[in-house]
Amino acid sequence: MNTITFNELRRIKDGLPSGSMQRIADELGIDVDTVRNYFGGTHYKSGEGNPSGLHIEQGPDGGIVMLDDRTILDKALEILKEA
Repeated sequence: MNTITFNELRRIKDGLPSGSMQRIADELGIDVDTVRNYFGGTHYKSGEGNPSGLHIEQGPDGGIVMLDDRTILDKALEILKEA
């Protein structure tokens, strides 16, 4: 399991170019709401946007986020390197 602060996770999300959430979803074959949820969203209506394998523990800098799977994060970091 990997850890990152919630604020750092949000900074990564905020630094992504427009359309990146959809691109990540398309490249990984998952629902775009699942990607949004990974970065702190709460898109769970009508069966879309599955929980994304992260657990938040309150603390400094927004708290600590424990990631079960880094796949979405790694794809986001890859996109940031391209930009």
